[in-house]
Amino acid sequence: MSARPSTHPMPAAVPPVLQTGVGVVAPYDFALDRELWRWVPDDVSLHVTRTPYAPMAATVEMALHISDPELIARTTYNVLPVGPLVVAYACTFGSFVGGLPGEQALVDAMVGAGAPAAVTTSGALLLALRRLRVSRIATVTPYTNDLTAGLTAFLGQAGIQVMATAGLGLIAQIWAVPYETTVELVRSVDSDAVEAIFISCTNLPTYDVIAGLEATLDKPVLTANQVTMWSALELAGHQAVGPGQRLLTTRCTSAR
Repeated sequence: MSARPSTHPMPAAVPPVLQTGVGVVAPYDFALDRELWRWVPDDVSLHVTRTPYAPMAATVEMALHISDPELIARTTYNVLPVGPLVVAYACTFGSFVGGLPGEQALVDAMVGAGAPAAVTTSGALLLALRRLRVSRIATVTPYTNDLTAGLTAFLGQAGIQVMATAGLGLIAQIWAVPYETTVELVRSVDSDAVEAIFISCTNLPTYDVIAGLEATLDKPVLTANQVTMWSALELAGHQAVGPGQRLLTTRCTSAR
């Protein structure tokens, strides 16, 4: 006997969630794509590209190389065909090594290449500090001393006072630093004079330590990937996802 056709209706196909695109330009050695996605809501897609490989360690030489606006403009072209609403340059030292003018030049380069809007990690940090109304911070970096000093100089140009710093002196495999090391460094720079702490470098894993440190220290703890995604998603009309992270729940208010 032939089988009877099923009388059960087929389930309706679930349409795909309408996606907003966010482009990400990262340095050639960026290893934390998955961490970026942890801040992203379900209706946003990241389109990540990298600068061409160059045989350099994570030193001032590399920072200067990947801070070239023409290089970042050329790399931005890679994500434009999919129509992102914003492009983020996800690199801290590549966006602070040229000071405030250098950071603005990178934004201008991405917009000039065709990005509807653009932000860099260092620019996003300044936006986050303004949102939190913070002007005295401590910094934790994986960098050598000269790059850590460069971050301090960049922040000083923006009117941010750096009360303490701590660095690891690394020039490679920053993505392998364990959470415990980062937490210890953060605790070492904290004091009553510090209003917030910034953990630098988009290649340094931080997502899982932010909320716990903020609860323990009772102050904002900002990180490079966090501020990058927070700012890019806001520009695209979305809110970053990060339970217990103060920046993500702080609303913009007009200055009095």
